[in-house]
Amino acid sequence: MDVTPTIPEDRRYIDSYGPGRFQVSKQGYTGSLLVFPDLVISWTGIAEMGDLTVAAFAPILERPRRPEVLLLGCGQRMQLLPSALRSALRAEGLALDPMETGAACRSYNILLSEGRLVCAALIALPG
Repeated sequence: MDVTPTIPEDRRYIDSYGPGRFQVSKQGYTGSLLVFPDLVISWTGIAEMGDLTVAAFAPILERPRRPEVLLLGCGQRMQLLPSALRSALRAEGLALDPMETGAACRSYNILLSEGRLVCAALIALPG
């Protein structure tokens, strides 16, 4: 019995990840990424949690439809956002669910298969 979730062909799903890289819908990427159901964006300038600012989330804030779930892959381990940044993002209408990057990749695919409007903001694992 096949238990692989069915994901429509036009949706971006995360195939794999590793040190400094991701594979999304059979295409390779290096560095950190923003993965939406319909789009993948290189998240330039983001290599660790200390690089995060409100401006780093501009590609998400500028979307016509914001995600209902925003997963933050923090790297090798889950870390909390500084309270000032978390408050500033909430003021912009974004609430993040931080977790380690691998868990964010897996959670993104599950939510995508459920038809949810999800985004994964993924900090690449160190190379």
